[in-house]
Amino acid sequence: MVKDPGKLRLWRIAELLYKQTDEMHMLSAVQIDRILSEQYGLASNPRTIQEDIRFLRESGMGIETVRSTQNRYYVSHRLFELPELQLLIDAVESSRFVTEKKSKVLTDKLLTLAGAGEEEQLRHHFVTDPDRKPENEQIYYIADTVSRAISQHRKIRFQYYQYDAYKNKVLKRDGEPYVFSPYALVWNGDFYYMIGWCDTHGGIGSYRIERIYTTPEILEEDAVPPPEGFDATEYVGSMFRMYNTGRETVTLACDNDLMDAMIDRFGTDVKVVENRETEFVIEVEIAVNHVFYSWVFGFGERVRILSPLFVAERYRRMVEETADRLKRNEENGGGE
Repeated sequence: MVKDPGKLRLWRIAELLYKQTDEMHMLSAVQIDRILSEQYGLASNPRTIQEDIRFLRESGMGIETVRSTQNRYYVSHRLFELPELQLLIDAVESSRFVTEKKSKVLTDKLLTLAGAGEEEQLRHHFVTDPDRKPENEQIYYIADTVSRAISQHRKIRFQYYQYDAYKNKVLKRDGEPYVFSPYALVWNGDFYYMIGWCDTHGGIGSYRIERIYTTPEILEEDAVPPPEGFDATEYVGSMFRMYNTGRETVTLACDNDLMDAMIDRFGTDVKVVENRETEFVIEVEIAVNHVFYSWVFGFGERVRILSPLFVAERYRRMVEETADRLKRNEENGGGE
């Protein structure tokens, strides 16, 4: 039982104005009085409501008045503007590391920050692909546990899984837990990763949050400090889909119309070492693995690996082996 109905009334008025008004949707003191009585059983009158609104305005709430025979009120200043809310909601809806169920919960919470006419407008904008959403509903608790371990400088223990050819979840290492010192959580390539030192492999590693089988256990053991000179931002920038392989400084020759693609991948600070008539040459430190080679292959002859020679040679062999396999497939009628 609320001991001070006046405070509850003030809260309800603020709530009504915030949720139900904007420049196109306003409420008068008489309308607010009726809503308070019918929906919340709060006794009031228009004069008291006007005084409450004056108090809310003086307290910093952005309430505008449209003067007429019955003054009407609306909230003009909100925590987020419509384009900002749209951006946040789009990020939640398109995220591949937030489950469909959690996406709906987050979106509904964000919509409470919209104005009266904005909520419906935002809802009509949604276009989602639920088939690309993860199934791990524990992702919130997993991410929270990892975040707490980072703050406490503690190790964690967890199991990790992958899918087999029949789409069954299979624990890696036969279920043997990994012991890990997390340094950072990063969003990369539509997935959520933790980066840190892996005791199991004896080096820096990264793991996708939604592939952690159950909520990790925070250990009493102190985390392994980051290696001297380790920079999480640089580490992420040098990875391809976070595959943890050796990094090399690679020189690439790219057709002149591919600068947008290089900046999209490596950022505006990408090092251009030479500009030629039809191409430019960049130097990047990257993780050399099959994902990198697939990325280069996607550009055909428009991107060439100049150095190191062993990287270029490895790429050449991969392309030749792929071509040989395709040829054998054709000779065998589509099957080996």
